[in-house]
Amino acid sequence: MYLGLDLGTSGLKGLLIDEAQTVVAEAVAPLSVSRPHSGWSEQAPAGWLAAAEAVLDELAAGPGLGAVRGIGLSGQMHGATLLDASHAVLRPCILWNDTRSAAEAAELDADPRFREISGNIVFPGFTAPKLVWVARHEPELFARVALVLLPKDYLRLWLTGEAVSEMSDAAGTSWLDTGRRCWSRDLLAATGLSEAQMPRLVEGAEVSGRLRGGLAQRWGFPAGVDVAGGGGDNAATGIGMGVVHAGQAFVSLGTSGVLFAANDGYAPAPETAVHSFCHALPARWHQMGVILAATDALNWFARLAGTDVADLTATLGPLQAPGRTLFLPYLGGERTPLNDAAIRGAFLGLGHATDRPAATRAVLEGVTFALRDCRDALAATGTRLESLIAAGGGARSDYWLALIATALGVPVRLPVAGDFGAAFGAARLGMMAATGAGAELAQPPEIAREIAPDAALAAAFDDGHARHVAARTAIRELT
Repeated sequence: MYLGLDLGTSGLKGLLIDEAQTVVAEAVAPLSVSRPHSGWSEQAPAGWLAAAEAVLDELAAGPGLGAVRGIGLSGQMHGATLLDASHAVLRPCILWNDTRSAAEAAELDADPRFREISGNIVFPGFTAPKLVWVARHEPELFARVALVLLPKDYLRLWLTGEAVSEMSDAAGTSWLDTGRRCWSRDLLAATGLSEAQMPRLVEGAEVSGRLRGGLAQRWGFPAGVDVAGGGGDNAATGIGMGVVHAGQAFVSLGTSGVLFAANDGYAPAPETAVHSFCHALPARWHQMGVILAATDALNWFARLAGTDVADLTATLGPLQAPGRTLFLPYLGGERTPLNDAAIRGAFLGLGHATDRPAATRAVLEGVTFALRDCRDALAATGTRLESLIAAGGGARSDYWLALIATALGVPVRLPVAGDFGAAFGAARLGMMAATGAGAELAQPPEIAREIAPDAALAAAFDDGHARHVAARTAIRELT
Protein backbone atom coordinates (compact mmCIF):
# COMPACT_ATOMS: atom_id res chain seq x y z
CA MET A 1 0.00 0.00 0.00
CA TYR A 2 0.93 3.66 -0.34
CA LEU A 3 0.08 6.51 2.03
CA GLY A 4 -0.67 10.12 1.12
CA LEU A 5 -0.57 12.77 3.84
CA ASP A 6 -2.09 16.14 2.93
CA LEU A 7 -1.46 18.97 5.40
CA GLY A 8 -4.27 21.42 4.66
CA THR A 9 -5.25 24.63 6.40
CA SER A 10 -8.32 23.20 8.13
CA GLY A 11 -7.17 19.62 8.59
CA LEU A 12 -4.60 16.91 7.93
CA LYS A 13 -5.80 14.00 5.80
CA GLY A 14 -4.24 10.57 5.46
CA LEU A 15 -5.28 8.31 2.57
CA LEU A 16 -4.16 4.73 1.87
CA ILE A 17 -4.25 3.20 -1.61
CA ASP A 18 -3.34 -0.27 -2.78
CA GLU A 19 -1.34 -1.31 -5.86
CA ALA A 20 -4.41 -0.84 -8.05
CA GLN A 21 -4.75 2.74 -6.70
CA THR A 22 -7.99 1.83 -4.93
CA VAL A 23 -8.59 3.79 -1.75
CA VAL A 24 -8.34 1.42 1.20
CA ALA A 25 -8.85 3.84 4.10
CA GLU A 26 -8.69 7.49 5.05
CA ALA A 27 -8.58 9.56 8.21
CA VAL A 28 -8.77 13.27 8.95
CA ALA A 29 -7.72 15.37 11.96
CA PRO A 30 -8.89 18.99 12.23
CA LEU A 31 -6.63 22.03 12.45
CA SER A 32 -7.42 25.57 13.52
CA VAL A 33 -6.03 28.93 12.41
CA SER A 34 -5.00 31.75 14.73
CA ARG A 35 -5.65 35.36 13.62
CA PRO A 36 -4.09 37.50 16.38
CA HIS A 37 -4.22 40.69 14.29
CA SER A 38 -6.05 41.91 11.20
CA GLY A 39 -4.52 40.30 8.11
CA TRP A 40 -2.56 37.74 10.15
CA SER A 41 -3.02 33.98 9.76
CA GLU A 42 -0.87 31.53 11.73
CA GLN A 43 -0.65 27.92 12.89
CA ALA A 44 1.56 26.22 15.45
CA PRO A 45 3.63 23.47 13.75
CA ALA A 46 3.15 21.34 16.86
CA GLY A 47 -0.50 21.14 15.89
CA TRP A 48 0.46 19.59 12.54
CA LEU A 49 2.41 16.85 14.29
CA ALA A 50 -0.44 16.17 16.70
CA ALA A 51 -2.83 15.90 13.74
CA ALA A 52 -0.44 13.53 11.95
CA GLU A 53 -0.22 11.36 15.06
CA ALA A 54 -4.02 11.21 15.29
CA VAL A 55 -4.34 10.25 11.62
CA LEU A 56 -1.66 7.55 11.87
CA ASP A 57 -3.24 6.22 15.07
CA GLU A 58 -6.56 5.82 13.27
CA LEU A 59 -5.07 4.19 10.17
CA ALA A 60 -2.89 1.85 12.23
CA ALA A 61 -5.92 0.76 14.26
CA GLY A 62 -7.96 0.20 11.08
CA PRO A 63 -6.39 -1.52 8.10
CA GLY A 64 -2.91 -1.29 9.56
CA LEU A 65 0.22 0.17 8.01
CA GLY A 66 2.37 -2.95 7.70
CA ALA A 67 1.98 -3.13 3.91
CA VAL A 68 2.96 0.51 3.22
CA ARG A 69 5.93 0.80 0.85
CA GLY A 70 5.87 4.52 0.10
CA ILE A 71 4.60 7.78 1.62
CA GLY A 72 3.86 10.96 -0.31
CA LEU A 73 3.32 14.44 1.14
CA SER A 74 1.25 17.39 0.00
CA GLY A 75 0.26 20.53 1.79
CA GLN A 76 -0.74 24.15 1.94
CA MET A 77 1.87 26.25 0.15
CA HIS A 78 3.84 29.40 1.00
CA GLY A 79 3.88 29.06 4.81
CA ALA A 80 7.03 30.26 6.60
CA THR A 81 8.10 27.72 9.22
CA LEU A 82 11.21 29.09 10.94
CA LEU A 83 13.65 26.82 12.79
CA ASP A 84 16.86 27.44 14.72
CA ALA A 85 20.08 25.46 14.45
CA SER A 86 18.67 22.65 16.59
CA HIS A 87 15.49 22.55 14.46
CA ALA A 88 13.37 24.05 17.24
CA VAL A 89 10.41 26.12 15.98
CA LEU A 90 11.02 29.83 16.55
CA ARG A 91 7.47 31.19 16.07
CA PRO A 92 4.05 30.16 14.71
CA CYS A 93 4.06 29.48 10.99
CA ILE A 94 2.92 32.47 8.90
CA LEU A 95 0.39 30.97 6.47
CA TRP A 96 -0.41 31.40 2.79
CA ASN A 97 -3.39 33.68 3.44
CA ASP A 98 -1.51 36.04 5.78
CA THR A 99 -1.22 39.52 4.23
CA ARG A 100 0.91 41.35 6.82
CA SER A 101 3.88 41.52 4.42
CA ALA A 102 2.09 43.40 1.63
CA ALA A 103 4.56 46.30 1.77
CA GLU A 104 7.57 43.97 1.75
CA ALA A 105 6.10 42.02 -1.17
CA ALA A 106 5.68 45.22 -3.18
CA GLU A 107 9.28 46.19 -2.48
CA LEU A 108 10.62 42.82 -3.61
CA ASP A 109 8.36 42.82 -6.67
CA ALA A 110 9.81 46.20 -7.68
CA ASP A 111 13.18 44.44 -8.06
CA PRO A 112 12.98 43.08 -11.64
CA ARG A 113 15.09 40.05 -10.74
CA PHE A 114 12.21 38.44 -8.84
CA ARG A 115 9.81 38.26 -11.79
CA GLU A 116 12.65 37.45 -14.19
CA ILE A 117 14.02 34.53 -12.16
CA SER A 118 10.99 33.21 -10.27
CA GLY A 119 8.56 33.79 -13.14
CA ASN A 120 5.97 35.24 -10.79
CA ILE A 121 4.79 38.36 -9.04
CA VAL A 122 5.94 38.47 -5.42
CA PHE A 123 2.56 38.12 -3.73
CA PRO A 124 2.10 39.03 -0.04
CA GLY A 125 1.19 35.42 0.72
CA PHE A 126 4.46 34.05 -0.69
CA THR A 127 7.27 33.05 1.63
CA ALA A 128 10.06 35.51 0.82
CA PRO A 129 8.28 38.74 1.86
CA LYS A 130 7.32 37.10 5.16
CA LEU A 131 11.00 36.68 6.00
CA VAL A 132 11.65 40.32 5.18
CA TRP A 133 8.78 41.23 7.53
CA VAL A 134 10.28 39.05 10.28
CA ALA A 135 13.70 40.66 9.76
CA ARG A 136 12.14 44.11 10.25
CA HIS A 137 9.71 43.41 13.06
CA GLU A 138 11.35 40.48 14.88
CA PRO A 139 15.06 41.04 14.19
CA GLU A 140 16.37 39.03 17.13
CA LEU A 141 14.31 36.05 16.04
CA PHE A 142 15.37 36.49 12.41
CA ALA A 143 19.02 36.34 13.48
CA ARG A 144 18.39 32.84 14.86
CA VAL A 145 16.78 31.45 11.69
CA ALA A 146 18.88 28.49 10.52
CA LEU A 147 16.27 26.76 8.34
CA VAL A 148 13.10 27.84 6.53
CA LEU A 149 10.63 25.07 5.72
CA LEU A 150 7.26 24.96 4.03
CA PRO A 151 4.51 23.31 6.08
CA LYS A 152 4.56 19.83 4.53
CA ASP A 153 8.37 19.86 4.66
CA TYR A 154 8.27 20.36 8.42
CA LEU A 155 6.12 17.23 8.53
CA ARG A 156 8.80 15.52 6.41
CA LEU A 157 11.52 16.62 8.85
CA TRP A 158 9.57 14.90 11.63
CA LEU A 159 8.99 11.76 9.55
CA THR A 160 12.50 11.34 8.14
CA GLY A 161 14.90 13.71 9.91
CA GLU A 162 15.69 15.20 6.47
CA ALA A 163 15.36 18.89 5.56
CA VAL A 164 14.04 18.56 2.00
CA SER A 165 11.56 20.34 -0.25
CA GLU A 166 10.49 19.74 -3.84
CA MET A 167 10.03 21.88 -6.92
CA SER A 168 6.29 22.59 -6.96
CA ASP A 169 6.13 23.88 -3.38
CA ALA A 170 9.47 25.70 -3.61
CA ALA A 171 8.20 27.59 -6.67
CA GLY A 172 5.79 29.45 -4.39
CA THR A 173 8.49 30.95 -2.18
CA SER A 174 9.82 33.64 -4.62
CA TRP A 175 13.30 32.14 -4.08
CA LEU A 176 13.24 29.44 -6.78
CA ASP A 177 14.68 29.81 -10.26
CA THR A 178 11.55 28.19 -11.65
CA GLY A 179 12.89 27.54 -15.14
CA ARG A 180 16.12 25.94 -13.89
CA ARG A 181 14.43 24.25 -10.90
CA CYS A 182 16.98 25.32 -8.29
CA TRP A 183 17.32 27.92 -5.53
CA SER A 184 18.38 31.38 -6.69
CA ARG A 185 21.28 32.70 -4.64
CA ASP A 186 20.53 36.23 -5.87
CA LEU A 187 16.90 36.17 -4.71
CA LEU A 188 17.84 34.65 -1.36
CA ALA A 189 20.53 37.29 -0.85
CA ALA A 190 18.00 40.01 -1.64
CA THR A 191 16.01 38.89 1.42
CA GLY A 192 19.01 38.49 3.72
CA LEU A 193 19.22 34.69 3.42
CA SER A 194 21.50 32.08 1.88
CA GLU A 195 21.15 28.65 0.32
CA ALA A 196 22.47 27.15 3.56
CA GLN A 197 19.16 28.12 5.20
CA MET A 198 17.11 26.33 2.54
CA PRO A 199 16.19 22.63 2.37
CA ARG A 200 17.67 20.32 -0.25
CA LEU A 201 15.50 20.07 -3.39
CA VAL A 202 14.19 16.90 -5.08
CA GLU A 203 11.52 16.19 -7.68
CA GLY A 204 8.09 15.21 -6.39
CA ALA A 205 8.37 11.53 -7.39
CA GLU A 206 11.90 11.15 -6.03
CA VAL A 207 12.80 9.60 -2.70
CA SER A 208 13.48 12.40 -0.20
CA GLY A 209 14.30 10.18 2.77
CA ARG A 210 13.07 7.16 4.68
CA LEU A 211 10.72 6.88 7.61
CA ARG A 212 12.57 7.03 10.93
CA GLY A 213 12.82 3.70 12.72
CA GLY A 214 11.12 4.87 15.89
CA LEU A 215 8.05 6.08 14.01
CA ALA A 216 7.94 2.89 11.93
CA GLN A 217 7.90 0.80 15.09
CA ARG A 218 5.28 2.99 16.77
CA TRP A 219 2.72 2.57 13.97
CA GLY A 220 3.70 -0.79 12.53
CA PHE A 221 5.27 0.35 9.27
CA PRO A 222 7.88 -1.92 7.70
CA ALA A 223 11.49 -0.74 7.93
CA GLY A 224 12.85 1.66 5.32
CA VAL A 225 9.61 3.09 3.90
CA ASP A 226 10.42 5.62 1.16
CA VAL A 227 9.06 9.16 1.58
CA ALA A 228 8.57 10.93 -1.75
CA GLY A 229 9.25 14.59 -2.43
CA GLY A 230 5.51 15.09 -2.86
CA GLY A 231 3.93 18.33 -4.01
CA GLY A 232 2.26 21.55 -3.07
CA ASP A 233 -1.47 21.05 -2.60
CA ASN A 234 -2.49 22.11 -6.10
CA ALA A 235 0.30 20.25 -7.89
CA ALA A 236 -0.56 17.14 -5.86
CA THR A 237 -4.21 17.56 -6.82
CA GLY A 238 -3.02 17.74 -10.43
CA ILE A 239 -1.33 14.37 -9.94
CA GLY A 240 -4.48 12.97 -8.32
CA MET A 241 -6.68 14.32 -11.14
CA GLY A 242 -4.31 13.12 -13.86
CA VAL A 243 -3.72 16.71 -15.00
CA VAL A 244 -0.09 16.30 -16.05
CA HIS A 245 -0.02 17.08 -19.79
CA ALA A 246 -0.65 20.30 -21.74
CA GLY A 247 -4.36 20.76 -22.46
CA GLN A 248 -5.49 19.16 -19.19
CA ALA A 249 -6.99 21.37 -16.46
CA PHE A 250 -9.06 21.36 -13.28
CA VAL A 251 -11.02 23.81 -11.16
CA SER A 252 -10.69 23.45 -7.40
CA LEU A 253 -13.42 24.83 -5.17
CA GLY A 254 -11.82 24.67 -1.75
CA THR A 255 -11.17 27.37 0.83
CA SER A 256 -9.46 29.16 -2.04
CA GLY A 257 -10.33 28.72 -5.71
CA VAL A 258 -7.91 27.55 -8.37
CA LEU A 259 -7.91 27.21 -12.13
CA PHE A 260 -5.00 24.84 -12.80
CA ALA A 261 -3.59 24.02 -16.24
CA ALA A 262 -0.67 21.66 -16.90
CA ASN A 263 2.13 22.69 -19.27
CA ASP A 264 4.85 20.68 -20.98
CA GLY A 265 7.11 23.75 -21.01
CA TYR A 266 7.84 26.81 -18.90
CA ALA A 267 5.92 29.90 -20.05
CA PRO A 268 5.88 32.55 -17.30
CA ALA A 269 3.70 35.65 -17.64
CA PRO A 270 3.92 37.46 -14.29
CA GLU A 271 2.23 40.59 -15.62
CA THR A 272 -1.06 38.62 -15.71
CA ALA A 273 -0.82 37.61 -12.00
CA VAL A 274 -1.01 33.99 -13.17
CA HIS A 275 1.15 31.65 -11.07
CA SER A 276 3.73 29.76 -13.16
CA PHE A 277 5.13 26.95 -11.01
CA CYS A 278 7.00 23.68 -11.40
CA HIS A 279 4.75 20.63 -11.50
CA ALA A 280 5.40 17.69 -9.17
CA LEU A 281 6.87 15.66 -12.04
CA PRO A 282 10.23 16.37 -13.75
CA ALA A 283 10.35 18.65 -16.80
CA ARG A 284 6.74 19.73 -16.32
CA TRP A 285 5.28 23.02 -15.16
CA HIS A 286 1.80 24.35 -14.52
CA GLN A 287 -0.09 27.63 -14.47
CA MET A 288 -2.70 28.67 -11.94
CA GLY A 289 -5.13 31.47 -11.49
CA VAL A 290 -5.79 31.72 -7.76
CA ILE A 291 -8.57 33.45 -5.85
CA LEU A 292 -8.32 33.63 -2.07
CA ALA A 293 -11.96 32.94 -1.17
CA ALA A 294 -14.07 30.25 -2.86
CA THR A 295 -15.93 28.01 -0.39
CA ASP A 296 -14.50 30.39 2.21
CA ALA A 297 -16.86 33.07 0.87
CA LEU A 298 -19.85 30.72 0.94
CA ASN A 299 -19.00 29.57 4.46
CA TRP A 300 -18.71 33.20 5.55
CA PHE A 301 -22.17 33.98 4.17
CA ALA A 302 -23.64 30.86 5.79
CA ARG A 303 -22.38 32.06 9.19
CA LEU A 304 -23.80 35.51 8.52
CA ALA A 305 -27.16 33.97 7.59
CA GLY A 306 -27.16 31.71 10.65
CA THR A 307 -27.34 28.46 8.68
CA ASP A 308 -25.10 25.96 6.93
CA VAL A 309 -23.92 25.80 3.33
CA ALA A 310 -26.00 22.75 2.44
CA ASP A 311 -29.17 24.56 3.55
CA LEU A 312 -28.21 27.66 1.55
CA THR A 313 -27.70 25.79 -1.72
CA ALA A 314 -30.33 23.03 -1.45
CA THR A 315 -33.23 25.12 -2.72
CA LEU A 316 -31.59 27.08 -5.55
CA GLY A 317 -33.17 25.01 -8.31
CA PRO A 318 -31.99 25.26 -11.95
CA LEU A 319 -29.40 27.82 -13.03
CA GLN A 320 -30.71 31.38 -13.32
CA ALA A 321 -29.32 34.47 -15.01
CA PRO A 322 -27.50 36.84 -12.65
CA GLY A 323 -29.76 39.18 -10.67
CA ARG A 324 -29.19 42.82 -9.71
CA THR A 325 -27.35 41.93 -6.54
CA LEU A 326 -23.58 41.58 -6.92
CA PHE A 327 -21.08 40.06 -4.52
CA LEU A 328 -17.35 40.72 -4.64
CA PRO A 329 -15.55 37.84 -2.84
CA TYR A 330 -12.46 39.71 -1.68
CA LEU A 331 -12.76 38.91 2.03
CA GLY A 332 -8.99 38.93 2.53
CA GLY A 333 -7.56 40.55 -0.60
CA GLU A 334 -7.08 38.91 -3.98
CA ARG A 335 -4.37 37.34 -6.09
CA THR A 336 -5.28 36.71 -9.74
CA PRO A 337 -5.63 39.06 -11.51
CA LEU A 338 -5.64 41.94 -9.00
CA ASN A 339 -2.60 41.28 -6.77
CA ASP A 340 -4.26 43.45 -4.14
CA ALA A 341 -3.94 42.59 -0.45
CA ALA A 342 -5.98 45.62 0.64
CA ILE A 343 -9.16 45.18 -1.42
CA ARG A 344 -12.17 43.86 0.50
CA GLY A 345 -15.47 42.33 -0.49
CA ALA A 346 -18.87 43.91 -0.92
CA PHE A 347 -22.53 43.32 -1.68
CA LEU A 348 -23.87 45.80 -4.24
CA GLY A 349 -27.33 46.30 -5.69
CA LEU A 350 -29.17 45.14 -2.58
CA GLY A 351 -32.91 45.72 -2.68
CA HIS A 352 -36.14 44.68 -0.99
CA ALA A 353 -36.26 41.73 -3.40
CA THR A 354 -32.86 40.42 -2.24
CA ASP A 355 -33.90 37.39 -0.23
CA ARG A 356 -31.60 34.64 1.04
CA PRO A 357 -31.63 32.59 -2.19
CA ALA A 358 -30.86 35.72 -4.24
CA ALA A 359 -27.97 36.61 -1.94
CA THR A 360 -26.69 33.01 -2.07
CA ARG A 361 -26.74 33.07 -5.87
CA ALA A 362 -24.90 36.40 -5.78
CA VAL A 363 -22.14 34.88 -3.61
CA LEU A 364 -21.75 31.90 -5.96
CA GLU A 365 -21.76 34.22 -8.97
CA GLY A 366 -19.16 36.51 -7.42
CA VAL A 367 -16.75 33.64 -6.80
CA THR A 368 -17.42 32.30 -10.30
CA PHE A 369 -16.80 35.67 -11.94
CA ALA A 370 -13.50 35.84 -10.03
CA LEU A 371 -12.65 32.43 -11.53
CA ARG A 372 -13.58 33.83 -14.94
CA ASP A 373 -11.06 36.61 -14.29
CA CYS A 374 -8.52 33.80 -13.83
CA ARG A 375 -9.62 32.18 -17.08
CA ASP A 376 -9.06 35.47 -18.89
CA ALA A 377 -5.62 35.85 -17.28
CA LEU A 378 -4.65 32.34 -18.39
CA ALA A 379 -5.92 33.11 -21.89
CA ALA A 380 -3.65 36.16 -22.00
CA THR A 381 -0.67 33.77 -21.68
CA GLY A 382 -1.93 31.62 -24.56
CA THR A 383 -3.45 28.90 -22.35
CA ARG A 384 -6.90 27.79 -23.51
CA LEU A 385 -9.22 25.64 -21.43
CA GLU A 386 -11.15 23.00 -23.36
CA SER A 387 -12.77 21.37 -20.32
CA LEU A 388 -12.36 21.31 -16.55
CA ILE A 389 -12.40 18.50 -14.02
CA ALA A 390 -14.10 19.68 -10.82
CA ALA A 391 -12.47 19.16 -7.42
CA GLY A 392 -12.98 20.35 -3.85
CA GLY A 393 -15.94 20.63 -1.52
CA GLY A 394 -17.74 23.16 -3.72
CA ALA A 395 -17.98 20.55 -6.48
CA ARG A 396 -20.82 18.92 -4.54
CA SER A 397 -23.11 21.75 -5.72
CA ASP A 398 -24.60 21.07 -9.16
CA TYR A 399 -25.84 24.67 -9.26
CA TRP A 400 -22.30 25.98 -8.82
CA LEU A 401 -20.85 23.63 -11.43
CA ALA A 402 -23.53 24.67 -13.97
CA LEU A 403 -22.75 28.28 -13.13
CA ILE A 404 -19.02 27.76 -13.72
CA ALA A 405 -19.59 25.88 -16.98
CA THR A 406 -21.83 28.66 -18.32
CA ALA A 407 -19.86 31.68 -17.06
CA LEU A 408 -16.50 30.28 -18.21
CA GLY A 409 -17.86 28.73 -21.39
CA VAL A 410 -16.30 25.28 -20.87
CA PRO A 411 -17.77 21.87 -19.97
CA VAL A 412 -17.19 20.85 -16.36
CA ARG A 413 -16.52 17.15 -15.82
CA LEU A 414 -17.39 15.46 -12.55
CA PRO A 415 -15.43 12.33 -11.59
CA VAL A 416 -17.06 9.20 -10.25
CA ALA A 417 -17.45 9.11 -6.50
CA GLY A 418 -14.09 9.07 -4.82
CA ASP A 419 -11.24 11.22 -3.62
CA PHE A 420 -8.90 12.36 -6.38
CA GLY A 421 -7.50 15.37 -4.55
CA ALA A 422 -4.17 16.24 -2.96
CA ALA A 423 -3.98 13.27 -0.56
CA PHE A 424 -4.63 10.86 -3.44
CA GLY A 425 -2.02 12.64 -5.56
CA ALA A 426 0.45 12.44 -2.67
CA ALA A 427 -0.18 8.69 -2.37
CA ARG A 428 0.47 8.36 -6.12
CA LEU A 429 3.77 10.23 -5.69
CA GLY A 430 4.66 7.88 -2.83
CA MET A 431 3.94 4.96 -5.16
CA MET A 432 6.14 6.48 -7.88
CA ALA A 433 9.04 6.99 -5.45
CA ALA A 434 8.80 3.44 -4.10
CA THR A 435 8.38 1.69 -7.46
CA GLY A 436 10.33 3.93 -9.86
CA ALA A 437 7.19 4.55 -11.95
CA GLY A 438 6.31 7.95 -13.40
CA ALA A 439 3.52 9.94 -15.04
CA GLU A 440 1.87 6.79 -16.37
CA LEU A 441 0.47 6.24 -12.87
CA ALA A 442 -1.31 9.62 -12.96
CA GLN A 443 -4.27 8.79 -15.18
CA PRO A 444 -7.41 10.96 -15.10
CA PRO A 445 -10.33 9.55 -13.08
CA GLU A 446 -13.36 7.98 -14.67
CA ILE A 447 -15.89 10.73 -15.42
CA ALA A 448 -19.40 10.20 -14.10
CA ARG A 449 -21.00 13.07 -16.00
CA GLU A 450 -20.31 16.30 -17.81
CA ILE A 451 -22.11 19.60 -17.24
CA ALA A 452 -22.26 21.63 -20.45
CA PRO A 453 -22.54 25.43 -20.62
CA ASP A 454 -26.12 26.70 -20.94
CA ALA A 455 -25.96 28.58 -24.24
CA ALA A 456 -29.27 30.34 -23.55
CA LEU A 457 -27.72 32.05 -20.50
CA ALA A 458 -24.26 32.78 -21.93
CA ALA A 459 -25.02 36.40 -22.88
CA ALA A 460 -26.56 37.10 -19.47
CA PHE A 461 -23.42 35.84 -17.72
CA ASP A 462 -21.22 37.86 -20.08
CA ASP A 463 -23.17 40.95 -18.99
CA GLY A 464 -22.94 39.86 -15.35
CA HIS A 465 -19.19 39.51 -15.56
CA ALA A 466 -18.90 42.97 -17.12
CA ARG A 467 -20.82 44.39 -14.13
CA HIS A 468 -18.49 42.44 -11.81
CA VAL A 469 -15.42 44.03 -13.42
CA ALA A 470 -16.96 47.50 -13.19
CA ALA A 471 -17.91 46.96 -9.55
CA ARG A 472 -14.50 45.72 -8.46
CA THR A 473 -12.90 48.71 -10.17
CA ALA A 474 -15.29 51.07 -8.41
CA ILE A 475 -14.69 49.74 -4.88
CA ARG A 476 -10.90 49.36 -4.95
CA GLU A 477 -10.35 52.86 -3.62
CA LEU A 478 -13.14 52.53 -1.05
CA THR A 479 -12.13 49.33 0.73
